[in-house]
Amino acid sequence: MRLARARTDDGVREGEYRDGALVTDDAEYKLEEADLLAPCDPDALFCVGRNFAATLDQMDYERPEEPDFFIKPPHSVVGHHDPIPYPEWTEELTYAGELVAVIDEPCSDLAPAEVPDAVRGYTVMNDVDALDQQGRTARKAFTASGPLGPWIETDADPTDMDMYTDVAGERRQEANTELMLFDPHEVVSYLSKRFEFRAGDCVAFGSPANPGLVEPGDTVEITYEGVGTLVNEVVAGD
Repeated sequence: MRLARARTDDGVREGEYRDGALVTDDAEYKLEEADLLAPCDPDALFCVGRNFAATLDQMDYERPEEPDFFIKPPHSVVGHHDPIPYPEWTEELTYAGELVAVIDEPCSDLAPAEVPDAVRGYTVMNDVDALDQQGRTARKAFTASGPLGPWIETDADPTDMDMYTDVAGERRQEANTELMLFDPHEVVSYLSKRFEFRAGDCVAFGSPANPGLVEPGDTVEITYEGVGTLVNEVVAGD
């Protein structure tokens, strides 16, 4: 099942996205994909870095002994087909295609085996990074640095999922989630022992190799098979 949020004539509604329509408890709305909003409203996006061996080799990072994470704030979130502004204060804006778990209800201190019951489903994120800035917060926590969508897929196996990223029609990333150093259940469990998750919070599991530069005018398409394709265009900032 695909769970979505969308702009409708009755305001923002949530429901099942089915054959170009949002089906709620009391109505059905015909939609364009551009009507879709980010599929959840997180208080935080918990993002794991350095979680693919090939990425460590490419970026010359050391292998972490436990999940290495940072947090994007709510104002980093934009939705499917929303623009990604290219900030005027950076000259190195990059994309990174990531799988994301969406937490269903408040929870904490989960064992890995308990994680599937705590997760509403999976979506896709572009971990936009201003690579030339100092420190992760400056690089990754700015407005519109966390495109999220297009929906939440409730029936997906996150441990064996092909992914690929296309930028301006060119294939830039291609991998499988089985190549993660820490699998999604391990990551959510680890973070749940440090934070009390709230409904709608997101956990992103890191990017495969070949995150790279984008320019204004580039369209970034990130696909996790069995979940969906997140599409956003980079636009020149004001």
